[in-house]
Amino acid sequence: MKESLADKARAFLFSLLLHGVLIGLIALGLMWTTATRTVVMPGPVIEASLVGPTSAPKPTSRKASARTERPKPTPPPPKVVEEKPKPDSVPPLEPLKQDLIDQQRVAAMAEQKADEARKEQEEKRRREQILLEQEKQEAARQKELEQVRKQLADAEKKKNLEKERLKQLQDKRLADQQQAEKERMDELLEQESRQAQTGGGGEDTDLTARYAAAIQAAVTQNWNRPESIPAGLRCTLLIVQIPGGDVISANVTSPCNADPAARLSIEQAVMRAAPLPYRGYEKVFSREITFNFKYDGQG
Repeated sequence: MKESLADKARAFLFSLLLHGVLIGLIALGLMWTTATRTVVMPGPVIEASLVGPTSAPKPTSRKASARTERPKPTPPPPKVVEEKPKPDSVPPLEPLKQDLIDQQRVAAMAEQKADEARKEQEEKRRREQILLEQEKQEAARQKELEQVRKQLADAEKKKNLEKERLKQLQDKRLADQQQAEKERMDELLEQESRQAQTGGGGEDTDLTARYAAAIQAAVTQNWNRPESIPAGLRCTLLIVQIPGGDVISANVTSPCNADPAARLSIEQAVMRAAPLPYRGYEKVFSREITFNFKYDGQG
């Protein structure tokens, strides 16, 4: 772990404070220690020596000895003068206290700055942690959103595939229906052709066939044919009429290879053609007739 500048400053201040305390303790110890001095007696040194004969004196009378020998006075004892110890060069206590207070103040300020730096580092780490958590949450939301988008895209793709498959089925079904209607229409046309022709010269002598041809002509004359209808149209019409040829209803039924717009135009043509041919066809008249409408590109 790399040591920060704040940690170095705090270690330096602690070392400085420790040295200051040690110096203060040494100074206090010097102040409390009393120096031992040697006591010197004032005055000259006295030396004593014996003068005269060293042999024992001759005995004399008591009176003579009493007159001649007098006791010498005893000198007074020398006065002992105590020498005051010179004050050592000890620094005063007050500056040491002030230095200690200053050192403590500096140490407290350094500690406060270190605490502030530590709190700032902790706050910075906390903000970084918050930012990291927010980034993680944002990444999780983006991932979830991406999954939702993917699910929607898959669902849309599946829906499109279902639509395409359904359209193919519908197209196939419609093609099958059209093919079946075409085959049925061809069969009806073949039957109609056999009924409309005779065996002697091919003249139309059948009243039913002539009645059907008259209705076909009347409806075709009143038909507003859409431009989109191709040749080869074949549709079966169910017509309900009353005597005289007035049409009650006209509906296109199967088989029919026309679209809804073409079917509607054929039904409207039947209604406009009313009254349908009647005079001369009373024998073959019917209230409900099934009429095969066709268009081969002529007219």
